Amino acid sequence: MATKDPREPFTRLSIEEAKEKLDSGDAVMVDVRDPHEYVEVHAKGVRLIPVNTVMTELDQIREFAGDKKEVLFICKMGGRSALAAEYATAAGLEGLELFNVEGGTDAWAEAGFPTGD
Repeated sequence: MATKDPREPFTRLSIEEAKEKLDSGDAVMVDVRDPHEYVEVHAKGVRLIPVNTVMTELDQIREFAGDKKEVLFICKMGGRSALAAEYATAAGLEGLELFNVEGGTDAWAEAGFPTGD
């Protein structure tokens, strides 16, 4: 179940909740892992923006989001994606609701959810 800690600028989601948001068309997902991890396996339809570049790639995140209002950050297990949401907020990303996908790509792939381009 989605949880919001008032001390965090994002809401934590399970992989199932993330998939529902993506399937409904309400959100986009950004993979913040390193490129070599991304090529091994990634959730279908994600955009790669490594965590260390999030603060300088806000325009790319906004462009990718388009008319969507929600951005889901995903990494391997959930740590770097939480950091990415913090970075995006600190850098001034506004107007989008941010989410951290708990369990990350490992859990996504293990659940059999779509991977690849």
